[in-house]
Amino acid sequence: MSKELSEKTQKVLKRIRKRFKVGFSPLKIQDLELDILQVTDLEHLLDGKDPFEDVTAFPFWVKLWEASLVLAHVMASMPAQGNQKLLELGAGMAAPGLVAAARGYGVTLSDYEPHILDFQRVSAAANGFDDVEFRMIDWLKPPEMPKFDRIIGAEILFREEFFAPLLAIFDNYLQDDGEIYLAHDVRRKSVPTFLDLAQKEFKVAVSKTTMQNEEGDKITILINRLTKK
Repeated sequence: MSKELSEKTQKVLKRIRKRFKVGFSPLKIQDLELDILQVTDLEHLLDGKDPFEDVTAFPFWVKLWEASLVLAHVMASMPAQGNQKLLELGAGMAAPGLVAAARGYGVTLSDYEPHILDFQRVSAAANGFDDVEFRMIDWLKPPEMPKFDRIIGAEILFREEFFAPLLAIFDNYLQDDGEIYLAHDVRRKSVPTFLDLAQKEFKVAVSKTTMQNEEGDKITILINRLTKK
């Protein structure tokens, strides 16, 4: 770990360890080296579920996705200008948001269950990011929040019933001149449907990048940039 954990953070880690087998994994993104708390017994949790077919039952938060790594590289190449605020939605292991914190953003990490935020708290503390904020956000009942200069998310477009609420969140939480960056595996079938909806209110740009996963397979990641029309 980069930093000794405080007593408060150690209590959070102890709480996590009652439910999960975990360990810190080093993550190198460009010139940055971070420590990310991750679940070490993924097979037990995933139980053969296919993240591209069985989307309603798949625990997306538990894995550091290839799309998250690509989005983390995007954020590493885009340091904050002044006091820019950034929100990561459905952050899970939160690699992109933590990289953004290292690049000077005022970062808020979010997800929908308390134990996911606990992982984020420990990782943020382990890397010395004491100013990161954490919010539970139910996309169907989003809380009042200040607006952000950037909103990011990796592998968050997997359930179509959440598309309209997510677009409402984008509209409410994004500064008028702000930017949204989304990253998804090209195999995610729901992405084109979401982008068709988004184009009514947002300008949508797309780029692709190809990488190798841990098994040596080539993975193509779509990166979408959305700005208000």
